Amino acid sequence: MRLFQNNGLSRGFRENRANTKMRRFSLQLSDFLDSRFAAVHILAPVLLGDESAFYTNGDDEYLQNLWASEQGLRKLSLEQILLAQIEHHRTEVFYNLDPMRYDSTFLRKLPGCVKSTVCWRAAPSGSVDLTAYNLVVCNFPSILEDWRQKGCKAEYFAPAHDPAMNAYAEARHEELDLVFVGGFSRHHKNRSLALRAAAGTRGILARFHLEDSRLTRLANLAPFFPGLSSHRHPPDIRARRADPLYGRDLYAAFARARIVLNGAVDMAGSDRGNMRCFEAVGCGAVLLTDSGSYPEGFIDGETMVTYSSPDQIPLLIERLLRHPPYARSIALAGTAMVRELYSKEKQWARFQELV
Repeated sequence: MRLFQNNGLSRGFRENRANTKMRRFSLQLSDFLDSRFAAVHILAPVLLGDESAFYTNGDDEYLQNLWASEQGLRKLSLEQILLAQIEHHRTEVFYNLDPMRYDSTFLRKLPGCVKSTVCWRAAPSGSVDLTAYNLVVCNFPSILEDWRQKGCKAEYFAPAHDPAMNAYAEARHEELDLVFVGGFSRHHKNRSLALRAAAGTRGILARFHLEDSRLTRLANLAPFFPGLSSHRHPPDIRARRADPLYGRDLYAAFARARIVLNGAVDMAGSDRGNMRCFEAVGCGAVLLTDSGSYPEGFIDGETMVTYSSPDQIPLLIERLLRHPPYARSIALAGTAMVRELYSKEKQWARFQELV
């Protein structure tokens, strides 16, 4: 199978990544893959350097223009470069993690070598058309059903444990009691309540690495600007706020924390299992997260700890910190579970089965 995997860089990662500029496409791509950004979604052949697999970030202008320049191509759009890469690679299976940018309209331009198209989409997507894809995948059943209602074929497919997490899990140095890493905006109402509850827990060392929405950043810079007060960080969250983290920096933060707090985005009903769950347990921390319907192996009191309301968070934090053997048993069980059930080998086998 000649696999082509495309991704897109998040705004936060793009703004906060180290400004490394290599002179060759292969070196720039290798530098990106080593960052481990979104590694839970990157398929095994890419990470292993299989010659039949090609990976790129189709919205990364510098990376894509390096490839185009090396092929003697000039003044092409990002879409044209991506199409040229697919044709040059003789792609058979196109797996796209950025379908909001490359939707059904893009698929109709693909060269004839492409036999199957798959995309990952695990969020509400407005009126975007993905019906031309052979398959839409994610690990939220309610969102999959929504895609089926829109005329798409959709199947369950999960993130995977990144083998690079092992080094962080095995060299843990717990300096903080609790860490949160994730987005913050007015759309994260439940998450904001969870953060405030954690911030109010007495006597703990906690840090919140927040990727703020544009309005949240503006509200914090201009707190008295009319209409922006609801977007501003509450004081108890602002006191513990730190810059956002990605990839290996995120792994390192989780390896320094006893507990990783997680809160689902208000989008998928009771479905749970965002990538932060896999990253937290993979790096050996206790996952403290909101209750709901989780993927196989994520079990309250065994491989993670759940809260049904933010009011429970302080008591759960205190219990975990007062009883280190209990907390450690959950952390170890969670790490063992995600390594076994969600290995890169099993993810790749499932992908091949779906294709």
